[in-house]
Amino acid sequence: MIKTIGMVEWSSIGLGIESTDCMVKAASVELLDARTVCCGKYIGLVSGDVSAVRTAITAGTEKHPEAVIDSLVLPNVHPDVIPALFGAVEVPAMPALGVIETFSVAASIKAADKAAKTGQAKLLEIRLAVALGGKGFVLLGGEVSGVQAAVQSGAEVASLEGSLVSAVVIPSLNPQVWEKLV
Repeated sequence: MIKTIGMVEWSSIGLGIESTDCMVKAASVELLDARTVCCGKYIGLVSGDVSAVRTAITAGTEKHPEAVIDSLVLPNVHPDVIPALFGAVEVPAMPALGVIETFSVAASIKAADKAAKTGQAKLLEIRLAVALGGKGFVLLGGEVSGVQAAVQSGAEVASLEGSLVSAVVIPSLNPQVWEKLV
């Protein structure tokens, strides 16, 4: 089980690739994801023990600080975050849908982790900047009151960083809309 993740988001693909290489060379971490995202950005996502992840993220952000958009280190990451990042969560229709939309990929992951830790809603998906103009969003499902609490909690994290675009809870989402989300 993954306990700590770290991620850096760069404004340059070439500098992001070079910085990701520095991250994995700097510490004993596993590279979970490294790829381009909209609009010409690059992300590197690693896991490992807390000190190794911190070392890797420091190396990645210091290699080309001029290109860093955002970064994160999340110790004790909620176990649903990784499956939600990689589309491995079954998404049945639920009484309510919550959406947290952010300006950065890192802010979406931070918001998702915080929302999931409320324990009141199911983390369904974290979509990262692909065909989103560089933004990210989080989908949560469950009972209306639980989804409201989770969305509020996650939105607060993104808002504190100035990265919140919107946060909504939609009760009784039409089944046709649920079908298009999954």
